[in-house]
Amino acid sequence: MKGFFITFEGLEGSGKTTQASRLVAALKEKGYSVVGTREPGGTPIGETLRNIVLDPNRKEMNSLTEVLLFAAIRAQHIAQVIRPMLDEGGIVVCDRFADATLAYQGYGRELHLTMVREVNGIASWGVQPDLTVYLDIEAEQGLARMRRRLEEQENIPDRIEREDREFYEKVRQGYHEISREEPGRFRVFNADQNPEQLHAKILDKVVQELRRRGMSNKLTLDNMA
Repeated sequence: MKGFFITFEGLEGSGKTTQASRLVAALKEKGYSVVGTREPGGTPIGETLRNIVLDPNRKEMNSLTEVLLFAAIRAQHIAQVIRPMLDEGGIVVCDRFADATLAYQGYGRELHLTMVREVNGIASWGVQPDLTVYLDIEAEQGLARMRRRLEEQENIPDRIEREDREFYEKVRQGYHEISREEPGRFRVFNADQNPEQLHAKILDKVVQELRRRGMSNKLTLDNMA
């Protein structure tokens, strides 16, 4: 694959969805070929399964069922969106990916980590992020942000958003463990800062990495012509 795969990870309320969208817009403005997507979801099949796995009325859902549904969503997502874009040499920016399953279902649900990694491996078809932006935030602060957002948008919390602080503290610990295991891939940012300043820092790191990998944007190529 010739492209570049960027993922955003973090707890609810970390601002990752906003920052992922801002990065996509900024890279497009700079002339890069880039697509923004998300998990769970990303495809028509994935969005249908997203509605099932996050449905707050599905209280009976088993944790292993949850893992397998996320894996099914990811397999379709990679086949239909991620791999084709990367094969064309483009950039994919994804709001959550396999690290989220390991953090939420492995550490948060306390499922066997080796099993979750194996399921992730099967679903991912060998596709791994080149760069992961992790936005770190205290569990309580993230939950407070999330609740304010839900109130402002008059939305009800989904199955995952209904979990308590203890669950999110375990998820955060999981992200810390994963980032320590793969320091070359992870870029950790404090989510408790001005969104504009945070965006500027993320964009700077991403552009540095793209240049290091020799990925040129259309504007640069036009100037060289």
